Amino acid sequence: MDFNRIVNVATHAGKIMLESGAEIYRVEETMLRICNAWDIHNADTFVTPTVLMISIPTKYGEPISIIKRIKKRTVNLEKISQVNDISRHIQNKGLTLEMIEDRLSEIESSKAYSNRLNILLSGVAAGFFTLVFNGNLRDFLVALFIGCGIRIISLVLSNLDANDFFINILCGSFTALTALALTHLGISSHSDKIIIGSIMLLVPGLAITNAIRDTISGDLLSGITRGIEAFLIAVGIALGTGVVLKFWISYFGGVGL
Repeated sequence: MDFNRIVNVATHAGKIMLESGAEIYRVEETMLRICNAWDIHNADTFVTPTVLMISIPTKYGEPISIIKRIKKRTVNLEKISQVNDISRHIQNKGLTLEMIEDRLSEIESSKAYSNRLNILLSGVAAGFFTLVFNGNLRDFLVALFIGCGIRIISLVLSNLDANDFFINILCGSFTALTALALTHLGISSHSDKIIIGSIMLLVPGLAITNAIRDTISGDLLSGITRGIEAFLIAVGIALGTGVVLKFWISYFGGVGL
C-alpha cells in the first residue's frame, strides 16, 4: 500500500475544498473518508483557514505527515460538492487512486463561470439589491454599473495578489464616490439606496456563516479566525465608504439622499 500517495490525495482534496470556502469540519471529514477507504482508520487531521495538516502511522512505526499552506481562498460551492461526492463514493464507484488524482486535477483547474459572466451577474445582483431597498429604475441602472465595477476591481487586484482588506476599502470607496457623483449629476435619485445595494456584494456572508458553523462544531480556533476575518472585511467596507462620505459632506454639504 502506497501510504504517501494516499496521504497526498487526501491532502489535495482538502486543499481544494479549503480554497473553495468549505467549513473546517467538512474538510477534515473528507480527508478522513479518503484515508478510511484504504483502511487507514487512525489518521489525524488539523485544519485552519490557512493551513491543513494530516498525519498517518505506517506499519513501520514512522508516521507520514504533510502540511499544506493555503494562500488563496474564494467561494466555489460546486468544487466543494464535487470533492465531497468523490470522498463519499470511493468504494461504491470502485475509484482507484489514479482516477481520484485525475478527477481532483480536473476539479482544481475548472472554472465555473467566465470573468465576463461574473462581472455581468455582479452588476445585476447589485441592481436588484438596490430595488429591494426601494430604489427606482435609475438607481437600478447606476447600481448595475457599480456592481460591474466592483467585480472588475476585485478581479484585477486579486490577480495582482493585493490584500483583501485593501480591495474592500477600494471597492467601498468606488461605490460611495460613484453613487454620490451620479446622484449629484441627476443621473440617479437615491445615493444611499445605491450604496447599500452595491456593497451587498462585499458583505462577508459566507465568512460569518462558516465562523458560526465552525464554532458550533468545536473548531474554536477556526471559528474565531473566520469571525475576525469577517469583522475586518466589514471594517474595510465601512472605512472605504465612510471616508468618501465624510469628504463629500465636507466639500459639497450633503449626500443627495
